[in-house]
Amino acid sequence: MAAARLTSYVAVTSAAVVSMSTFSDRAYADSSFRFPFFSSSPSNAPSPPNQSSDNNSEPPAPEEPNKSGFDPESLERGAKALREINSSSYSKQVFDLMRKQEQTRLAELDAERVHYELIQSQGDIERQRKMAEEQRNLIQEQAQRQAQVLRFEDELARKRMQTDHEAQRLRNVELVKMQEESSVRKERARQATEEQIQSQQRQTERERAEIERETIRVKAMAEAEGRAHEAKLTEEHNRRMLIERLQGERDKWLAAINTTFSHIEGGLRALLTDRDKLIMTVGGATALAAGVYTTREGAKVTWGYINRILGQPSLIRESSMAKFPGSKIISQAKNKLLHSSTLAGAEKPIGSKNGLGNVILHPSLQRRIEHLARATSNTKAHQAPFRNMLFYGPPGTGKTMVAREIARRSGLDYAMMTGGDVAPLGAQAVTKIHDIFDWAKKSRKGLLLFIDEADAFLCERNSSLMSEAQRSALNALLFRTGDQSRDIVLVLATNRPGDLDSAVTDRIDEVIEFPLPGEEERLKLLKLYLDKYLCDDNNGSKGGFLLKKQAQKITIKDLSEDDLREAAKKTEGFSGREIAKLMASVQAAVYGRPDCILDSQLFKEIVDYKVVEHHQRLKLAAEGGQPGQI
Repeated sequence: MAAARLTSYVAVTSAAVVSMSTFSDRAYADSSFRFPFFSSSPSNAPSPPNQSSDNNSEPPAPEEPNKSGFDPESLERGAKALREINSSSYSKQVFDLMRKQEQTRLAELDAERVHYELIQSQGDIERQRKMAEEQRNLIQEQAQRQAQVLRFEDELARKRMQTDHEAQRLRNVELVKMQEESSVRKERARQATEEQIQSQQRQTERERAEIERETIRVKAMAEAEGRAHEAKLTEEHNRRMLIERLQGERDKWLAAINTTFSHIEGGLRALLTDRDKLIMTVGGATALAAGVYTTREGAKVTWGYINRILGQPSLIRESSMAKFPGSKIISQAKNKLLHSSTLAGAEKPIGSKNGLGNVILHPSLQRRIEHLARATSNTKAHQAPFRNMLFYGPPGTGKTMVAREIARRSGLDYAMMTGGDVAPLGAQAVTKIHDIFDWAKKSRKGLLLFIDEADAFLCERNSSLMSEAQRSALNALLFRTGDQSRDIVLVLATNRPGDLDSAVTDRIDEVIEFPLPGEEERLKLLKLYLDKYLCDDNNGSKGGFLLKKQAQKITIKDLSEDDLREAAKKTEGFSGREIAKLMASVQAAVYGRPDCILDSQLFKEIVDYKVVEHHQRLKLAAEGGQPGQI
């Protein structure tokens, strides 16, 4: 009962408080008036919910509207409730309860304020996020617009460049078309000009060939007439000289006879008177006349025979043909003696392995040379026409030695001449050329004629540096080699085959190149000349056959195969002649030593020196604008 009454009091008090709160809220809205019990509560705080009153409480009377907003009934009800509370024994509990409710309400208000502040801060954050999002969207839109502007500008630039490129391409196409048309016109004009020039050249060549044939024919006729006239003049001169000599002899003999007869005039009478003296005198005079006549005619016959045997042409520098009777037998005996002495010495491995004697060549080139030698020998055996050859390559590569070896292996006589000897002869060159071919026909075996430095007088006839005498000598050689010969094998050697006249190369049947020796060939050459210059005991003897002066013997010390192979690698670009000179320099250096000992150090020093000298020579030749010739 007491609890119910307390509850009713609390409800009434709450209603009063609510009414007062409403009044205070309205009063606060209109003025600065505040209820003394609720001064700490905020003016805008919401009112707590109304609690139900007990059955004894009366329902509140309807409020009448007040123009000023003040409700006196509510105030009265609140005052009445307060009086009831104060008169009640539970007033303290009521006020405690009311205080707790007020604290709870304040706590709720604080929580709501914090909630409202949180909501407000979230609203601020949301506004800032929206502002940042809007700003980011704005920046993205600006970037997109800028990118679109850039893409549009790039597209415009690309279109403009494409337009410019297309215009340039069209201009280039037009220019190329114009250039092609111009090139076609120029090519047509050039072809027409070349055809005209070629036709003129062919006409000129035909006319030149006709002129050359006519010139050769006229020159041949003139030379034949000249030789006949020269022979006639020589015969007339000889006859005149013979007549003059006979006239002189006759005058001399007449004078001698007159003198003799003047001296013996007185004795004739005595002879006539003495018959025995007369017979002796007549017999002595007859014997004297017969002896004079026999001596004169025999001298003529002997001189003609000797002149025919010893009549080697002056242009021939070297020949294997016999110069006088019995010389061939002596030469063969000498060669056999030298060969036997060589076999009695140390065995030479290189000479035994090489089929061409001391000529070291590449195996393929050596096989071809041997084939040519066999073919030449078989050609001679079957009396077929010989084949002419052309050897070309750097100097010192064995062209002359190969020509000698081909002549030896094929059983032919060998003769060598130099093209540089033709120019100094002048007008006599033609006669000397004919003398060579006439002399070559005297060989019973056949002759291999080797012409070294053939480009000296067999160069192109259109050359302005060629004299008339050289041109005549060339024409004479062409005249004598126009047909295939069964007597002469013509071998030409030159360093510049391109300088030869086209008519000369037309007479060549075999063209062989002699390159510089490779590493293996250089090694064989080093061994060959080492054996020849430094290991041959025959080189140490000097003097006659009976009186020999024995020189100090060369001793080779620690010179191995590797040293020779290293020297062969260093001497790249050396010819065979340079390697021979290198070994001759090694021999001279060894003879310069008091002990005559060749060691690997001295050999390497000489090789290095010669290699440097070789490169300096090539450098000087290149600076002089001439091909390096050794």
